[in-house]
Amino acid sequence: MCGIVGGVAQRDVAPILLEGLKRLEYRGYDSAGMAVISPEGNIKRIRVLGKVAGLEEAIQKDPLPGSIGIAHTRWATHGEPSTSNAHPHICRDKVALVHNGIIENHEALRKQQQKQGYEFTSQTDTEVIVHQVYAHMEEGVDLLDAVKATIPELEGAYALGVISNEEPDRLVAARFGSPLVIGVGIGEYFIASDVFALLPVTQRFIFLEDGDIADIHRDSLVIFDKTGKQVDRPVSTSELSADATDKAGYRHYMLKEIFTQPRAIADTLEGRILNGRLAEGIFGPQGDDILDKVRAVQIVACGTSYHAGLVAKYWFESIAKIPCQIEVASEFRYRDHAVLPDTLFVTISQSGETADTLAALKVAKKLGFDHSLVVCNVPESSLTRESDLVLLTRAGPEIGVASTKAFTTQLVALMLLVIGLARRNGMSEEQEKELIRQLESLPGKVNAALELNDRIELLAERFSHKHHALYLGRGTMYPISMEGALKIKEISYIHAEAYPAGELKHGPLALVDEDMPIIAVAPNNNLIEKLKSNLEEVRARGGELYVFADVSVDMNDSEGVTVLNVASVEDTIAPVIYTIPLQLFSYHVAVIKGADVDQPRNLAKSVTVE
Repeated sequence: MCGIVGGVAQRDVAPILLEGLKRLEYRGYDSAGMAVISPEGNIKRIRVLGKVAGLEEAIQKDPLPGSIGIAHTRWATHGEPSTSNAHPHICRDKVALVHNGIIENHEALRKQQQKQGYEFTSQTDTEVIVHQVYAHMEEGVDLLDAVKATIPELEGAYALGVISNEEPDRLVAARFGSPLVIGVGIGEYFIASDVFALLPVTQRFIFLEDGDIADIHRDSLVIFDKTGKQVDRPVSTSELSADATDKAGYRHYMLKEIFTQPRAIADTLEGRILNGRLAEGIFGPQGDDILDKVRAVQIVACGTSYHAGLVAKYWFESIAKIPCQIEVASEFRYRDHAVLPDTLFVTISQSGETADTLAALKVAKKLGFDHSLVVCNVPESSLTRESDLVLLTRAGPEIGVASTKAFTTQLVALMLLVIGLARRNGMSEEQEKELIRQLESLPGKVNAALELNDRIELLAERFSHKHHALYLGRGTMYPISMEGALKIKEISYIHAEAYPAGELKHGPLALVDEDMPIIAVAPNNNLIEKLKSNLEEVRARGGELYVFADVSVDMNDSEGVTVLNVASVEDTIAPVIYTIPLQLFSYHVAVIKGADVDQPRNLAKSVTVE
């Protein structure tokens, strides 16, 4: 983990690889490195602890000329962040390798290799791979066959880029369980863990499948599948432009992504609504036949996507009248299950490469779930290729590690699925048109919520010295409170937990005092009076309250109570609207505290390993 870029070209590749690493910085990392085969035939490597800017500075002082190379940004899994643990790893000046993923049998391989006389210079699991490739080359095979021989000896997940100075015009790439794409240029090829890295040099991409090994030269590309058979993989043209990842004048990517949510939501709805009703065929060629059979829904997701699924559970059961279960992917994949017949298995993932969610889908297929659907933001991802049905969110590139527009567009997409199933379960045309009207009103209402930005910034100044917080909500506002608590944890490092407000008396109330602020979400719904009573319990114990409340709710500022009014909104779409002020609140608190908003410590954007 976490970012790979490589290339073989007719020009110096170091500037291209460096730009690719910069464009992968959003994924989160702690060190960076690059290895290039020089014109003299030597592998020259530079590694730094810290940011890509440090690597760029080092390369300016000590250039890396050469037309073939690999580069990497690392997010520590095995071994602390350090220069010696940074990629690329080299074996005896002959083979260099970069790796995303985790090799689960690395300890056994390490012991075996140490007995064979190999010296280890890092604590990483990756180093065993480069030694293994070298060992096979010493047996007399070329680089491609050495990688092919190594792959069956590895247990775990990997995306690999491998070069050798014995074959200075060859780049070998392989993937299993970790994403890797090939960028197709004119007389040159590149590899990357994300298409964003390569947009300045190409918009044509080949997405490797699990088990694929690619033999890459400047003027040729051959791909072998997991059986060793030579295969053709389609070339896709990306619609993303090279400037799709610019900040567009905003201070941070996260702020830009918060403010572009009205457009992202409109794009997610575009073409899916016709004459005030859900358009036909939006779930794909098999969609209608599959949805006709659905009698229950099982959702699996991680992190922010899990919170979107929690909101959708309320919708599936209250609107579509269909039972819905939801589970964290890392738990689902490791327990026994009782599978209900005619259950649609729904995965939710921003990247479509989330390792636990992808593994859960594979488990679901073995368990006998009839059909699967993914809600995803990346059309070419592993989850979209593995699922029967695909519902894209169209949020566009999301660079900030803390998800914002991906979350709200997931909610919108999930509501489209809810309507699609509710149609089949007795929902009237009038009810459908009303829900569609509410969805179509969202861009405008999100814009109105964004106008609270200045007031929220002032509120954040009063809160930023806090060290802990409790978030409260009821009904669909409970998962929205969970999302709010996650955001402030992720980017400001303030410890925060979310609870259903009715659970206060069952334990959390013991924490409430003047040092434990409470953030509450209070739309004007059928639970508002219950919530008010819960908040009175907090005030009676000296707790400080920050309440995001519907303007029509009778709540005003008072001693220890700060109320920020939100425009009235229908209960069904309230989760989308109340997400906005919580995002802005977290953002401004993090900025005031001087945190790295877009790249919070210890976190990666796309979690492609367990």
